[in-house]
Amino acid sequence: MKTTIKNGRVIDPAQNIDAVMDVRIVSGRIEQIGKNLESGADEQVIDATGLVVTPGLVDIHVHLRDPGYEYKEDIVSGTRAAAAGGFTSVACMPNTNPCNDNKAITRYIIQKAQLEGFANVFPICSITKGQKGDSLVEMGDLKLAGCVGFSDDGLNVEDGAMLRHAMEYAHGFAMPIIAHSEDESIKNGGVMNEGALSTELGLSGNPWVSEAASVARDIMLAELTGAHLHVCHISSRRTVELVRAAKQRGVHVTCEVTPHHFTLTEQAVRGYDVNAKVGPPLRTAEDVAAMKEGLRDGTIDAIATDHAPHHIDDKNMEFSYAAYGMIGLETALPLALRLVNEGILSLQEVIALLSYKAAKALGIPRGTLAIGAAADVAILNLEHTWEATRQNIKSRSFNTPFENLSMKGKAVMTLRDGKVMHDEV
Repeated sequence: MKTTIKNGRVIDPAQNIDAVMDVRIVSGRIEQIGKNLESGADEQVIDATGLVVTPGLVDIHVHLRDPGYEYKEDIVSGTRAAAAGGFTSVACMPNTNPCNDNKAITRYIIQKAQLEGFANVFPICSITKGQKGDSLVEMGDLKLAGCVGFSDDGLNVEDGAMLRHAMEYAHGFAMPIIAHSEDESIKNGGVMNEGALSTELGLSGNPWVSEAASVARDIMLAELTGAHLHVCHISSRRTVELVRAAKQRGVHVTCEVTPHHFTLTEQAVRGYDVNAKVGPPLRTAEDVAAMKEGLRDGTIDAIATDHAPHHIDDKNMEFSYAAYGMIGLETALPLALRLVNEGILSLQEVIALLSYKAAKALGIPRGTLAIGAAADVAILNLEHTWEATRQNIKSRSFNTPFENLSMKGKAVMTLRDGKVMHDEV
């Protein structure tokens, strides 16, 4: 099967390509990129005039809730949402039920995604068995099964000796430790950013130091062991400073930021909006500015959604008891494009942070349109305006503070291995 995508503005930051070109796909692989490619009678032709053609986007931090919490999301609905957002590859966190701490669960996730999914799924396995923090998983077996990294995401590994051993083993297998960095003793049950607003609202506060102190420890352990540390969903100015300084002295550390952490401040919690309850919490305008600066100067390696679907019953309760997290796969692109409109990043830089740079952070072999690469492609309409509503969101859950917000920019077609997974053209 041959497919040629014609007349689109092809942007592939991994190859420094930005030009109106054609992309030819044969047997699920990129065969040729060039101008005015001739197409045969047996070829499928996709006209991308006026559209942007990019590598399929890569999200290195999602929660697919499968197995165990399929009433919130499952691999089919989650990857359908991914494809609608332009993502052809996602890395899913292990806090499922049962926890993804063994090769049987890892293989189940991979096989279900291959048979029924709309995007590639790369499982992240837990650091400790059951995410309980007291014994390490079998890292070698899990790498062979298809795991791309280790994380107790949602929970911090409080025992420093345990995390050190995890880093030593992971380093031996050339695998990243992916840290949810919040010191629980400092967080002390805080449910939003600590400050004047938390006092005004009568909610317990989670100060920036809960994140920064944990990140500082994790960075020093990575420096000691030589391991690759990837820091999840950074939220505070001090964390950006810590990562920047660590990189300057040669520590192997990467990090990600979510669209909500560079878009929203703690003010989104006013009215006790449970959909703005996330971990780590939304912080101050100063912190948001630091996220943007970290993206601009390259301190932050990737934009990742932390897509965290929840059933309405998990959110429809008092703020202090509501579940943490929001969905993000379908709103990530237009929120990231705002960085272009604000002059923070170029379009090419945004695409890089959502594709090959994100893939590179975890060593995932995706994110480019290089000849011979898997034909994972996103076709974007940067002028398309839309609103996130229950009717047009593909995710099974609808916990988002961006409901009915005017968005600009959308994936109108997504191809995985050359096959159309999402089509709005």
